[in-house]
Amino acid sequence: MARTDEDALVAAVAADPRYQALVARRARLGWWLSAIIFGAFVAYLLLIAFDKALLGAPIGAGVTSIGIPIGLGLILLAIALTGLYVAHANRHHDAQMAQILKDHGA
Repeated sequence: MARTDEDALVAAVAADPRYQALVARRARLGWWLSAIIFGAFVAYLLLIAFDKALLGAPIGAGVTSIGIPIGLGLILLAIALTGLYVAHANRHHDAQMAQILKDHGA
């Protein structure tokens, strides 16, 4: 495919209302997931700032504090949200994008 053909395809796809809606939905999902992880991290930081004793409290009779599993939970939340985004994109966005490209002859 020549460079001008690629440029024409990119322009046609960018002008397609289905593509614009897809980009908007994808961005909205990304912002929501970002807000969730941001809120969780801010909550953790607020706990550190205002209730260190709670995070430093030992679990049972052990030496591990409650802050360790909470911090691990934040990491796992980030991984889970990433997995959720990838699964959603693979299930919905990729198929829609493939259809748009097919309709434009790519």
